[in-house]
Amino acid sequence: MQRNKVDVITLGCSKNLVDSERLIRQLRHAGYDVAHDAEVPDGDICVVNTCGFIGDAKEESINMILEQGLRKSRGSLRRLYVMGCLSERYMRELPAEIPEVDGWYGKFDWDGILQALGHSWDNALTPGRDITTPRHYAYVKISEGCDRHCAYCAIPIITGRHRSRTIEDILDEVRTLVAQGVREFQVIAQELTFYGIDLYHRRALPELIDRMADIEGVEWIRLHYAYPTDFPWELFDVMRRHHNVCRYIDIALQHVADPVLTAMRRNITASETRAFVERVRREVPGIHLRTTLMVGHPGEDDAAFAQLLDFVRWARFERMGAFAYSEEEGTYSAEHYADAIPDAVKQSRLSQLMRLQQRISAEVQEQKVGQRMRVVIDRREGDYLVGRTEFDSPEVDPEVLVPAGLAPWLAPGQFADVVITATADDFDLYAKPLELPA
Repeated sequence: MQRNKVDVITLGCSKNLVDSERLIRQLRHAGYDVAHDAEVPDGDICVVNTCGFIGDAKEESINMILEQGLRKSRGSLRRLYVMGCLSERYMRELPAEIPEVDGWYGKFDWDGILQALGHSWDNALTPGRDITTPRHYAYVKISEGCDRHCAYCAIPIITGRHRSRTIEDILDEVRTLVAQGVREFQVIAQELTFYGIDLYHRRALPELIDRMADIEGVEWIRLHYAYPTDFPWELFDVMRRHHNVCRYIDIALQHVADPVLTAMRRNITASETRAFVERVRREVPGIHLRTTLMVGHPGEDDAAFAQLLDFVRWARFERMGAFAYSEEEGTYSAEHYADAIPDAVKQSRLSQLMRLQQRISAEVQEQKVGQRMRVVIDRREGDYLVGRTEFDSPEVDPEVLVPAGLAPWLAPGQFADVVITATADDFDLYAKPLELPA
């Protein structure tokens, strides 16, 4: 056990990661040695930043808290604090269940961890943070909360109403990160397309991205977690106008069968969903669409699932994730529908859907062989430099493998033009550099 050292463990999404990075900056300024997601935590203080979105995520968070609680009971940990979505949602229940925890903090009061350690939050350090990603890319959270009320989703219960940061605050953060060497920005929120309504009484995402793209040093901007209803189409004007706004957008569509969409309270129909996908592809030719789909929601019969499969065959999403419905207490679905679809059926449908997407992904990637593309190098692994194109977000999307021997001048954080030479599997690609450095 190392004294005066804090292990910060982040579970869940990149929005949680941003919170952890802000806390880490404050802890280091207060004089602590801080490690993030250490393979073997050995500090005398531990902070677990939890996820509480779905059942699997909650279980992972609980297991991590229990694991660190065991360290404390054995004397290898002095203080244990928990923050994030799980503790926000179950603040009343958890303290009695896990007494080893010294302090519980939610999504918005975790600055109290500094106070518990005898320090105060230093406002002079904001909007800065100590990024834990490779130094050339970072996540930028532009808002908190969600005003949508999808039947299955617990996010509004956890995070509350949508609250936008000001444009100037966000741009200041981007400039600060550029000064630290960041070149690629993943713009994130629970719901991007609502950005600005609370502050400016309009959908201000296009203006924000337009102004962000004008900042010198911003090489790539990528957009995550949009919503199809009332989409701000001016955003694609910005995407076409700026070469550094990636032709990529992450929009969770969830389903396509009308009965399921109605039960989900998605406020969109099957025909409107198809029209939306068609318009996105018309607006920005070559755009890569990432979506998330759900199987097993109450009301999804065999016909509805077959319709979902047909939709995926038609849409040919370049990037897609999926998950099985899990009932979340307090949501509309939990209170109004019976979770009657057996888990085995849900898992079977999920497997069918992902097998279909795997074939589509392989075909999409195969079409890139022979194309010239720009990549950013993330890291070196063995004999290869591992990078990504503008169509690939960190952690969740395919990668590009460049033989290191062919590009000894390239290092993590650098951008380079390559030609795609082959597919590595159904997702990743091989490439070779196109030109030597000047």
